[in-house]
Amino acid sequence: MRVYNFSAGPAVLPEEVLKEAADEMLDYNGTGMSVMEMSHRSKAFDEIIKTAEQDIRDLMNIPSNYKVLFLQGASQQFAAVPMNMMKNKKAAYIITGQWAKKAFSEAKIYGEAIKIASSEDKTFSYIPDCSDLDIPEDVDYVY
Repeated sequence: MRVYNFSAGPAVLPEEVLKEAADEMLDYNGTGMSVMEMSHRSKAFDEIIKTAEQDIRDLMNIPSNYKVLFLQGASQQFAAVPMNMMKNKKAAYIITGQWAKKAFSEAKIYGEAIKIASSEDKTFSYIPDCSDLDIPEDVDYVY
C-alpha cells in the first residue's frame, strides 16, 4: 500500500513517474549519469531546463516577454520578491499560512508591508474572502 503525503512541500507522485525517475537514476537519456551528477552547463541539462521552461510557459500561458526563473531556496524568495518588485516601497499581503507569514515579515524589511487579509485567527485553516479587499492603489504588488 502506498502512503499519500498531503503536506506542504514534497507530495504524492504517480508510480509511473517514480519508475521513470528510478530508471534514469543511473543513466539519464543515454548520458551515462543521473541528472543529479551532471553539470548545469551540460548540453543534456540545458535541454532539460529548456523543456521545463517551455512546459511551464505552456501550462501557465506565460508570454515570451516574461522571464521564467528557476531559483533555489524557497525562503530566499521572501526577500527577492520585495527587493525586486517593491519599487515604491509598498506592498499588500494576504496571509494564508506560515510561508506567507514569513514572506510578510521579510517584506517589512524592504518597505511598508500591509496585511489586507489573513486566516491566522484560526491557525490558517481557511482562505480569507478576497472578493472585496481594500487594496491601496499605490501598492507595487499583492502577495
